[in-house]
Amino acid sequence: MDSKRLSVKVGLFVFVGLVLLAVLLIWFSKGTSVFHGTYTVRLVAPNVGGLKLKASVLLAGVQVGDVSDIQLAPDGKSVTIVLHIYKGVVIYGDANFVIEQAGFLGDNFVAILPTDNKAAPLQEGSQVNCEPPFDLQAVARSVTGFIARVDETVRKIEDSVTQLQKTVLNQQTLTNLSITVSNLRVASDEAVAAVNNINSIVATNGGQINLAMSNVVYFSQDLTNLSGNFNGIIASNGVVISEAVSNIEVSTETLKQITDDVHSGKGMAGVVLEDPVAATNLQATINNLAIATSNLNQLGLWSFLWHHQGNAARANTPSQYSSPHQSK
Repeated sequence: MDSKRLSVKVGLFVFVGLVLLAVLLIWFSKGTSVFHGTYTVRLVAPNVGGLKLKASVLLAGVQVGDVSDIQLAPDGKSVTIVLHIYKGVVIYGDANFVIEQAGFLGDNFVAILPTDNKAAPLQEGSQVNCEPPFDLQAVARSVTGFIARVDETVRKIEDSVTQLQKTVLNQQTLTNLSITVSNLRVASDEAVAAVNNINSIVATNGGQINLAMSNVVYFSQDLTNLSGNFNGIIASNGVVISEAVSNIEVSTETLKQITDDVHSGKGMAGVVLEDPVAATNLQATINNLAIATSNLNQLGLWSFLWHHQGNAARANTPSQYSSPHQSK
């Protein structure tokens, strides 16, 4: 009898221990909701990465639910994640849902990031969008492609440097560059010497330079005074100058009229120019005047008159006089 009671007590103790162990296991397991009432929120994401069932849902680092189901869309382009959120936890509709990873190699979980909390709270069966997790493999592939492009760029740079060394930095080019540098050095030395000579000339001829500058200043002052005097003359004789300009204009018009008359044959000058006979007689008269003036210059006025009177007398009485040739 005692052994039977003992067996019952031992069995009851083992059962209670197993129940307590199960409760502890459930209590300390991730995503437990045995002692919490929950409501369902559905997330739509293009990719869940390594997210698993019973993964934690954290709000500000505090677990507020777990992942109860993951459903693939019929077209395979999206995934629906069903969350069980503890009742009493208010999540606003403007919150961001992100799949993150605990550490570098830790498990994935759903993180809820509140924003302004201005939208209506989520209710049973609400559906929101979720950002995909950070894809380390995609980043690694991108980095690999980037490294390949960097290697290609480095190779091209090396080829360019090699080509530059062959075409630009060859021995002939370096020699020419050295000669050019030497010539520049010589030119700079000559320029320095020329500057020194100019400085010495300026230093030794400072008095003459100052005198020349003074003369230039005086000359400019004289020009200024002359300009002032000229302006004064123009200002004081403006009426006279205007009358003179008017007279010149009138004279120009008159001269133009006379020229037009001459060309048209009007007046004595026009008749002479237009009539060939009159022009010939005028030319003969001018030649005779030239001869007479020449004789006057050679013989003098009284000799010219005496010679002219004698010639006239001989012309009137030719029988009483004989020519010099006859007398001889």
